[in-house]
Amino acid sequence: MNMMKAAIFTQPGKIILDEKPIPKVGPGDALIKVTMTTICGTDVHILKGEYPVKPGLTIGHEPVGKIIELGEAVSGYEVGQRVIAGAITPCGQCFSCLDGHHSQCGGEAMGGWRFGNTIDGCQAEYLLVPNAQANLSLIPDDLSDEQVLMCPDIMSTGFGGAESANIKIGDTVAVFAQGPIGLCATAGASLRGATKIIVVDGISERLAVSKKLGAHHTINFNDEDPVKAIMRLTQGRGVDVAIEALGTQQTFESCLNVLKPAGTLSSLGVYSGKLTMPLESIAAGLGDHKIITTLCPGGKERMRRLMSVIASGRIDLKPMVTHRFKLDDIEAAYDLFANQRDGVMKIAITP
Repeated sequence: MNMMKAAIFTQPGKIILDEKPIPKVGPGDALIKVTMTTICGTDVHILKGEYPVKPGLTIGHEPVGKIIELGEAVSGYEVGQRVIAGAITPCGQCFSCLDGHHSQCGGEAMGGWRFGNTIDGCQAEYLLVPNAQANLSLIPDDLSDEQVLMCPDIMSTGFGGAESANIKIGDTVAVFAQGPIGLCATAGASLRGATKIIVVDGISERLAVSKKLGAHHTINFNDEDPVKAIMRLTQGRGVDVAIEALGTQQTFESCLNVLKPAGTLSSLGVYSGKLTMPLESIAAGLGDHKIITTLCPGGKERMRRLMSVIASGRIDLKPMVTHRFKLDDIEAAYDLFANQRDGVMKIAITP
């Protein structure tokens, strides 16, 4: 039996590198050889037991690779082509997909998120892509694996937060947290036409990167109260859109506290535990505020569009890759990423 190396969740607190059989290809599937992947903050939630998955599952949902085998029902692709697939793999045929809600494929919350959640993911030598016709997107020859590494999840999620909030030309936007998703939300807000983007983080290096991606004002929460600073920068008006990109009670509440009346809170964080909403922060429910959540948009057309943005040169996400590891060393990579040492933002994993 042909075997492959894979990063496998065994129990809370433990992801190990072990061997698994190489997946068998069904009629609508594709098998890709993973050439690059990365570790996501959601993977750390899984590692810590904050998000439940079944023991024995291969983790990872950000694949870049080459087609090795195609199912008999898949057309328009060839073995050897370089591809990405989104973290979300919609079928394109169910009522949720046909209603325009691809991330909720199958009519279940988060139903489109399969890799490393309900089926084996891509922190492995090989990956089986379901509904390949709807999900494989060809990588342009002039883009490297590392250039498109953020497209499957981080870029799509961050941009999605800006899109869901319906940011308009001339808007003022606050983004709380400048990790990888927050940085992409900052870039997305800039591309959507926001003309005053205020970002908050406690790490100066991340704030410096945010300036390159479109931030106009940076606030280090170690130096000043971000809510007071944002209200000062907006002359007490508040922001049109606040994007929460961390997943904590404090940042969620801070987003509410800087919103103008009828403003929009765009939530991207993955929360654990109970999330509460203070009455004063939402004017007892009478402030015409909107709270919207976004799960990473997927599908091949979404991936094509994101790669088009990269190819245009309008943003450069390569600086987010701060570390590189081989798949053989993924346990060490998890230790580094989960404990946020050595200025890590994203890690490129190469089998």
